[in-house]
Amino acid sequence: MIARILAIARVEILIAMRNRWVLMATLIMLLFSLALTFAGSAPSGMLGVDMLTVSVASMTTLSVYLAPLLALMMSFDAIAGDAERGGLALLLSYPVTRGEVLLGKFIAHTGTLAFAMTIGFGTAGAIAVWMGGADANSLLALLRLVLTSILLGSVFLALGYALSALSNSVASAAGMVAVLWLVLVVLFDLGLLGAVVMDGSGIFTQKVFPWLMVANPADAFRLWNIAAGEGVALATGMTGAADSLPQWVAPISLLTWPILALLVARFSFSKVEP
Repeated sequence: MIARILAIARVEILIAMRNRWVLMATLIMLLFSLALTFAGSAPSGMLGVDMLTVSVASMTTLSVYLAPLLALMMSFDAIAGDAERGGLALLLSYPVTRGEVLLGKFIAHTGTLAFAMTIGFGTAGAIAVWMGGADANSLLALLRLVLTSILLGSVFLALGYALSALSNSVASAAGMVAVLWLVLVVLFDLGLLGAVVMDGSGIFTQKVFPWLMVANPADAFRLWNIAAGEGVALATGMTGAADSLPQWVAPISLLTWPILALLVARFSFSKVEP
C-alpha cells in the first residue's frame, strides 16, 4: 500500500513540476514574504521588538490568505480534471484504491506547499535576521509559522479535493473553490465582525464569538501563531483575541481540520464515476 501511495505521489510531483506549480508557488511565497519583510522594517523599532518578530507577524497575515489560495488552486482539478481528461478511469483500472490515490495526491501537493513556504518564509526570515537581528523566541515563531502554514494549506488541499470530486467539470470545481476561499477566508470574519458590532459587549461577543472564530481553520491558524508568541501578538494588535481562549484550543482545531477534510474528500471521491 505504501509503495502505491508513494508511486502516485511521485507522479503528482512530476506533474506539478512540469506544470510549473512548484516554481510558481515558490516565487509567489518568496516575493510576497520579501515585500512584507522590507515593508515591516520601519515599525520594528517603534514596537520595541526585533525585525524578525514584525516580519513573522506580517507573514502570518499573508499566509492566512495565500496558503489556502495556493492549496485550492492546486487541488481543484485533482479529481474533476482527471475524470474529464479520462486519466481517472485509467488510474483506477490498476490495483490501487481510491484512498491510496487521494493520499498520494495529498502527499505530493502538501510537499509542494511545504517546499514553497519553507523557501519563501525561510529566505525572508533570514534577511530579517541579517538586517534587524532576532532572538530565540522570534526564531521559534518563524519555525511555527512555516509548520502551521503547511498545516493550513493541507486543510484546504483536502477541501479542494472534496469539491473537485463533487463537481461535474473543472470549470464548476474552480467556481466552487473560489466560493469556499471567499467564505472561509474573507466573509466569515466580516460576518463575525458585523455580529460583534451589533452585539457590543454582550453574550455573543464574550462567549460565542471566540469559539466561532477558532472553529474556522484560517482563524485557528492565526490565533495559534498569535497566542504562542507575545511579540507576534503585540505586532498584530490581537492580544485580546489571543487571550480570550485557552492556548490549546487553536492547535486542536487546526490539527483536527485536515483529518476531517480528508474524510470528507474520501467520501466525496467514492461517489465519482470514472
